[in-house]
Parts: sequence; structure tokens; C-alpha cells
Amino acid sequence: MIKRILAPALLFFFITGLRGQEKPLVAGMMIGKPVTIKKSLYRIDAPADTARAVIIIEGNNLVIDFNNAELRGSNKNKKPDEFSGVAILIRKSKNVVVKNLKASGYKVALRAINVEKLSLENCDFSYNYRPRLNSTQEKEDISDWMSYHHNESDEWLRYGAAMYLRGCNFVTIRNCKVTGGQNALMLVECNDGMVYNNDFSFNSGIGIGMYRSSRNSIMHNRVIFNVRGYSHGVYNRGQDSAGILVYEQSNNNLFYKNNVTHGGDGFFLWAGQTTMDSGKGGCNDNIIMNNDFSYAPTNGVEATFSRNIISSNRIFECDHGIWGGYSYNTNISNNQFRNNRIAIAIEHGQQNQVYNNLFIKDKEAIKLWSRQQQPSDWGYARYRDTRSAGYAIVSNSFNDNGLVFNITRTDSLHIFNNTYSQNTKQVFKTDSSVSHLDTSFSQEWTDYFSTAPDVAVPVVPAPMDAFAGTGKFAGRKNILMTEWGPYDFRSPLIWHTNPAEKSDTVKFDLLGPTGKWLIKNARGVKNFSLKKGNFPASLTAVKEKGTRTDIMIELEYTGGSITTAYGETIQPGKPYKFFFKKFFQPMDWLVLFYSLDTSGHNPLATGTLFSPLERKAPFKTEKTDRLDYAWWGGIKVGNEQYTRFITLAETTFTIPAGLYELSVTWDDAVRVYFDNKLVINEWNPSLYKFDESPHRRIRVNLGGNHYFRVEHLELGGFATLSLKLRPAE
Repeated sequence: MIKRILAPALLFFFITGLRGQEKPLVAGMMIGKPVTIKKSLYRIDAPADTARAVIIIEGNNLVIDFNNAELRGSNKNKKPDEFSGVAILIRKSKNVVVKNLKASGYKVALRAINVEKLSLENCDFSYNYRPRLNSTQEKEDISDWMSYHHNESDEWLRYGAAMYLRGCNFVTIRNCKVTGGQNALMLVECNDGMVYNNDFSFNSGIGIGMYRSSRNSIMHNRVIFNVRGYSHGVYNRGQDSAGILVYEQSNNNLFYKNNVTHGGDGFFLWAGQTTMDSGKGGCNDNIIMNNDFSYAPTNGVEATFSRNIISSNRIFECDHGIWGGYSYNTNISNNQFRNNRIAIAIEHGQQNQVYNNLFIKDKEAIKLWSRQQQPSDWGYARYRDTRSAGYAIVSNSFNDNGLVFNITRTDSLHIFNNTYSQNTKQVFKTDSSVSHLDTSFSQEWTDYFSTAPDVAVPVVPAPMDAFAGTGKFAGRKNILMTEWGPYDFRSPLIWHTNPAEKSDTVKFDLLGPTGKWLIKNARGVKNFSLKKGNFPASLTAVKEKGTRTDIMIELEYTGGSITTAYGETIQPGKPYKFFFKKFFQPMDWLVLFYSLDTSGHNPLATGTLFSPLERKAPFKTEKTDRLDYAWWGGIKVGNEQYTRFITLAETTFTIPAGLYELSVTWDDAVRVYFDNKLVINEWNPSLYKFDESPHRRIRVNLGGNHYFRVEHLELGGFATLSLKLRPAE
């Protein structure tokens, strides 16, 4: 009897003792020993400096169990583009396990530097930093383009990340989740790692990024809807977003059974600046196998200036299935292509093998070509043979393709033992620039190409089926870009379905979880076809007459639990308001374009557009109701191409009283005057060192009659000038 009483008592005190060992999180906490964190919500803002953090971990042989504790930063800032700082910093350590952690509201949720054998397990780093996108359904804004070409000095950190790892060899990342951010996982100089069973989906930049990282296995991950720069039926740009990004001397990596649909690119591989300058190296001998790269606005797979294996992948409904510019000794085999504009497009490729692939209803199946001249600033072209030559295209099945082979300026092709369906419209389109095209049968080569590449695949415990349950998202039509990234179908949305039409009738789809909707208020539209109903639904309305577009529709949702675009959970049955807003203020702009020669007078140095010693006439004059320009290679007038120029634009307009947001995208310099007062002064291009077009926003009080003046300089290359005005939120 005594034993029966003592045993439960001892157990009670033992459990109580364990709970007493749990540590609460505090700002500036240093962790150097194994610990279990007390489960709680910790609202702790981080220092803005990404070299510092809320929590710092440093030591060897550590297991830190966060016990599903949640760190939440930027607590005074609700908008994701205002998030700052680092939640967790791990440095100079070995054999560290971090598990069961949630962190949101930071520029970087977890940063690790020089950690060997780091394991991140069962962590949720959703809803961290992401920028507000400036592109609309009607037209892209060039400022949304990203540039990942350089990262020797952690330039990628300017984009933020859920996880940013540098110099972390033998890392294991499993069962982690990232959604509602810009970049999920970025690996820099990280070798011999395992990344599997993760869900990095519905982010506006990169799912998994790699830079100088080799011999990693990326397996069984769901990496869908990492995208921007898309408006269905209007434009498909991608803006250098990607499900998987592989840059700069990243070699011998395995990408196996990942679901990577609806990425800007599905898979984006580029040899790197080192190769472009020297002609040496590349991102070579990577194995890309048994993945799904469908529904990319641009390329399902882009693999350039390198040698790789691309085998047994599914690539449907992309602009290009595979873009393989300057690829060489690349194996493209046993893939399924369907409904792509061009299934395989390779310029200046050499010794590539294309065999045992299935092509169905691609407008063009295979396009091979080369240019007459190479860019003069490429070191690659000076050190490498860049002819288009040496192809073996064998034992493929072509079905209902508009054109199978579109080949120019290419030498030495062996094309045989392929099959063509009766509905194939044209097999060959070639010209006199194609030489040594051999279509004779070779049994030896047929046997050689009869099997898929032999690849050793690591075994992982309980591999996730990354493809399960995602069939409902099939098609690029399901990429619905909001100002905060791709719509994730977890909250109600009113979606404008005819943005490019000039009709007075506006059409909408109501999307979201099961529930009811009700229009509570509206401005700028009338005559709704429906004012309430169930999800999903479609409705129409008619624009109010007038030159200004100022539409606001307020709706209310009631139904099950939902998760908003900011990660907030709304309980079942609680009413939730959601909106559609569209504003356009037409302005009568007079735009004058002048040639620019900085050798005689440099506006950047003097601050004045023109020399007082000259009278200059514009080479072009136009009137427009908006400033929204993008120029590639300058402005052509007649036979003259103006690559360097001055833009001078002026307008007066009338607008209702209110607080407005004025924004401008430019390249290379801009000044904006409001009622003769300088309000945006970006006259120093050297402040912007990245290959990106900058963007500025300010708030202004408007009402009645006003005057705008915009001065813009283009110094050569790509140019843009876009000015927008909308009510401030």
C-alpha cells in the first residue's frame, strides 16, 4: 500500500522538476547548452542590424527544443515590408539541433553562420518579410524584378529569408514550413546537406536558393507557388522568382521528387559570374530527376552555361519547358512535356542528348539556334566554343505538336528513331545554315539511349508525398498575384477576371474556403448581378461613368476558420471583411524627350537639365494620360536610336481631397515636383548598386487642382519611368 502511494507522488515531483527546467525566452538571450524552451508567445522585436539577433546560439553538441514556442517580431508594424531584424542567430558551432520553433515578423527568421552538422526540424518560419509588389493585373512594374547574380558579400540578405545559412556543411532541414514570405531557404557555401519533407509554398520570391553549394540532396519537398510577375492572359514575366534557384558554382546536387509547380521559373540554374568572366566552371553535374516543374510563367527548367542531367520530370504548360542556353553535354531524357509554347529551347548548345521524352501539344517541340555574334562584354564567349553543334535527338515521341524541329545555325545533328503522331503539323523547319543533319538509323545509339540515367538516391525516413492533394491547383490560371504575393486559397478573395478589357462591365470571381459572402458597401460600381451567396461564385457590375476610376467593394465572409494573407487565424463563424479596390487618376501629361550627351553638360553633376549655353529641341513629344514606360535599348525615332536621353513630363489635374500615396519607379535618375516643391529627389544613380530598378513611395495630401513635374535621366541600357497615384491606406 505504501509503495502504491509513493510511486505517483515521485512521478508528480519528477514531471514538475522537468517542467521547471524549461527556460523562457528573453531579448538578447545567449544559448550555449542543451535546453527546452517554455512554450509561450514571445513578442520580441529584433535589432535592425542583421548581424545581431533576438536569440544567439553558440556551442557544440546542442539540442534546443523550442517546444512550439513562438517568436513574433516587428510588433508595431503590421505590413510585411516593414519587418526587420533576425530572430535566431546560430554561429561558430557544431552538432546543433533546433526543433519545434515558430518565428514570424522578422526580416530573417533564422540565420546560421559556419555551423557544421546543423539540423532544423519541425520549424515554422512563415509570415516573415516580403515586399509589397508594385505590379498590377493590368501591367507589371519593373521594380518588382529581383537580381540574385551576386552574393559573395551576402547581398541576398537585402531580400530577407525565413532561413539564411552560410558556411553550414552537412546540414539537415526536414519537416519545416515557410509560407507568406519572400524567400524560404537560402543556402550559401553549404555542402553535403539533406533538405527533405519540407513545405516552402506561396512565397513571392524563391523557395530554395543555392549559391556555391554542392553535393546536397533536395528531396520530397513541396515548393509550389513561389512566384511573382504574372497576370493570366495579360503578361508572364516571372521577374526572376523561382521554386528552386541554383547559382554560381553549385555542383553535384540531387533534386529528386520535389513538387515545384507554379514557380516564376520552376528550376533556375545559372553557372555564375565566375564562369561568365573566365569561361571556367559552372553549375555542373547536378541531377534533376522525377520532379514536377509545371505551370511556370517562364521556364519549367532553366539550366544555362553548364552540364547537367534533366530526367524523368513533368513539365506542363510553361512558356519554355526547358531553356538550356549554352548548355553542353547535358542529358535530357524521359521527361514529359505538354502544352508548352516551346518544350525545349537551346541556343548555342553543344553535345547535348535528347532522348526518350514525350511531347504532347507543345506549339514547338525543340528549337535549336545560334546568333551570328556574341556579346562583346562576355568573357565566356572569348574562352569557349559557343557554336550550336553536336546533338543526338533519339527515340522521342512527338504528339500533336505544331512544329517539331525548328533549327537554324546548327551543325552536326543526329535525329532518328523518333515517332510523330498524325496530328503533328510540321516536323522540320530548317534552312541553309543547318549543316550535317543525319537522320540515318543507328542500332548502337538506340541501345545506348534506351535506359534512363543510373542515379544513386539517398534513403530518407518516411519520405513525404510532395504531390498529394495539389492536383486542384493545375494550370497557370491559378496563379493569382496580389500585392503581397501569390494567393494561397486559405482566405476569401474577390478577383477581377477581365482587367485588360475596356468594357464598362467588370467581372469578378469570389474564391476561398466554404462559406457565405455578402456585399456590405460599394463605390464606383453599380448594378451588381449578385449581392450575396456562397463560395465559389461569379458576379458582374457596371462602372460608374467618369474619367477617374475609383472602385471599392467591401464584402463580408462568414464560414469556417480561415488564415489571412498576414497569417492571422479567424475563428469559425466570425465575420471577416475583405475588399476589392482599384484607383486610376488620369492626368493630361505632356512628355518631352531630349537627347543626352554628358560630355558637354552633365545634369547629374550640375543639377540642371540643360546647359544655359544651349537651346535644345526635343526629339520626341507625346501626350498621355499616365507615365508608365519601359524601354529596352533606348527610344527609336525614324532611323535614330536614342540610348541616352532626358524625359521631362508635366501635368495639371483635379482630384478629390484626401491622403494619397505617390510612387515612382525609375532608371537611372528621377526628380518629382509637386506644386513646384521637390518631393522625390533621386539624382544619384550610384546609390543603387544592384541590377534593379528602384522604387520610392511618399504620402501627399491632395485636393483640388495640382501640378506635377517629373525629370528623368537615362544613361544607357534598360530604362523605365513609372509614376502611380492611389489613396493611402
